[in-house]
Amino acid sequence: MDADNQTGRLEAGRLLFAQECRFVAGAIAPEAIPDPSLPEIAFAGRSNVGKSSLVNALTGRKTLARVSAKPGSTRQINFFDLGGRLMLADLPGYGYSRAGKARSAVWTGTAEVYLKGRPTLRRVMLLIDARHGPNAKDRAAMELLDEAAVNYQAVLTKADEVKKGELDKRVESLAAELAGHVAAHPDIAVTSAYEGTGIPQLRAELAALAQ
Repeated sequence: MDADNQTGRLEAGRLLFAQECRFVAGAIAPEAIPDPSLPEIAFAGRSNVGKSSLVNALTGRKTLARVSAKPGSTRQINFFDLGGRLMLADLPGYGYSRAGKARSAVWTGTAEVYLKGRPTLRRVMLLIDARHGPNAKDRAAMELLDEAAVNYQAVLTKADEVKKGELDKRVESLAAELAGHVAAHPDIAVTSAYEGTGIPQLRAELAALAQ
């Protein structure tokens, strides 16, 4: 990609995520999921991977998505309308539950219904902690998304907490693993909500999906 094209993509991403972003709905049950209207991007990952922090960093708002120190505290899918052009869906974290084993599956029934039957869903951003790489729950999520034929892209979070050499190896290893998944996007986003690493590039990626 030439420099002018890259600059244009980054500017398009900046402009999109500078728009008003408003909370639309919180769906605990399938019937509460709002009707599809705009192109949608869903954010998924295990509890405490930094989903809410990433959504807040992308939109430049500190409290748009709730950040909690208690893993498993988010039970619903939260929908946000970004400038009337893109819907952001923050899925409940998986891998930990204060509510017992019934909720410790990869996703709740509501999230699975959403993922398997959302015609406007353009991509799932599957967040993975850069400090540890994918675990069994992440791999189960990949398999579920493969089976549902839902396009997804890996996003490494908390990159600021990993040394560069180790981070490079993690990206290489994850890329090799994703190559075996039919629904996985080949590019891996490397981000830090704390330092802003990769945020402009991810905005540009998502803006292209809003076309």
